[in-house]
Amino acid sequence: MFEVRVETNFSSAHHLLNYKGKCENMHGHNWKVEVVARGCELDKSNILVDFKTLKKIVNEIMDYLDHKDLNELDEFKNESPSSEFIAKFIYKKAQEKIPQVYRVNVWETPTSRASYFEIEE
Repeated sequence: MFEVRVETNFSSAHHLLNYKGKCENMHGHNWKVEVVARGCELDKSNILVDFKTLKKIVNEIMDYLDHKDLNELDEFKNESPSSEFIAKFIYKKAQEKIPQVYRVNVWETPTSRASYFEIEE
């Protein structure tokens, strides 16, 4: 099994719905994002997924999220844009173009991370 990972970041504001506490108020984060692809098969160049391709797709997603109020984006309307939900959003968008995407990790602080991946059945 092979894995490749890319890291990036974006800044955005959000507030949590159905939550009692400080995070129900508008606030922002400098999010760190890690996208992991994995697989058993390499191409003719012995590459699982070209880093350049993976970075391009991930950066397109980051550009969409960067410096936005996440609650105002269509994909987050009436949803609480938690770190977990953001990780799932990034995963689904990345996997549309790169099926080997296996996991997305999202840090809202240097010590608080949420992950999304799907269990293979």
